[in-house]
Amino acid sequence: MKIAFIGTGVMGKPMALHLCDAGHEVHVYNRTYDKAKSLEPKAKAFDNIIECIKDVDVVMSIVGYPSDVIEVYDTVIEYAKKGTILVDMTTSSPSLAIELYDMAKQKGLSMLDAPVTGGDLGAIKGTLSIMVGGDEAAFHKVLPLFKLMGTTITYMGQPGSGMHAKLANQTVIAGNIIGIAEALIYAKEKGLDQEKMLAVITGGSAGSWQAANNGPKMIHHDYQPGFYVKHYLKDLKLVLEEKKDLKLEMVEKVAKAYQILSDQGYADLGTQSIIEFYLKKMMVGGEKS
Repeated sequence: MKIAFIGTGVMGKPMALHLCDAGHEVHVYNRTYDKAKSLEPKAKAFDNIIECIKDVDVVMSIVGYPSDVIEVYDTVIEYAKKGTILVDMTTSSPSLAIELYDMAKQKGLSMLDAPVTGGDLGAIKGTLSIMVGGDEAAFHKVLPLFKLMGTTITYMGQPGSGMHAKLANQTVIAGNIIGIAEALIYAKEKGLDQEKMLAVITGGSAGSWQAANNGPKMIHHDYQPGFYVKHYLKDLKLVLEEKKDLKLEMVEKVAKAYQILSDQGYADLGTQSIIEFYLKKMMVGGEKS
């Protein structure tokens, strides 16, 4: 199959390479051309979207923000050949996903919203969880490609459903990651060994991916990004925009914490840096950090 992949960053690069390794002809585009070029010779890099998507069967994208999605698909929907299946894997706005679906349909194109979860490690290992909204017939055509990038692929329903599912997933992570940070801060303040405490957490009913992967990074102040603060804050703001009359107090609390960290210069660090929100409070209170 001939595939165009737009966005070859932390997540997109390994995802596109899985498609290459399976024998597909993959065209890649990134705003920073060198990032696309780094996939050669497995993929063919392009310095503009129009040439990248020319005559392909499927266009996939994973970019940063809804504004980036709009910028990409304004061009893709205009220039893609009739019958092309478009797949946006960015965590973006459900309302935007529905709007793009309608625009694509008017041009004789199919559009799926298919955000992913599993972080950079999941992208590298091909073990992502992929949630998909849009026409089921288009989903089944693209399913073999999804299986090259993930192990849990779920058709969620109508356009926008994939995005809503991802925002629900991000809501779970919010409670999880802040709970781990608070547990480690509590353990530290009470004089407990944090490594031992984390072993208790990961070995029992409180265990989770976040605890196993981000817990050690919190303890050792390793804030290298697997998932950026700025991108997760964007996700939480999308939840708050879409929640309507729902009371999601925990999401509001975590979004506020990440906004403060972002304002303090942590936007390009990993989400595990949320523990700094508490460490700084301890410092202000006169406690050792």
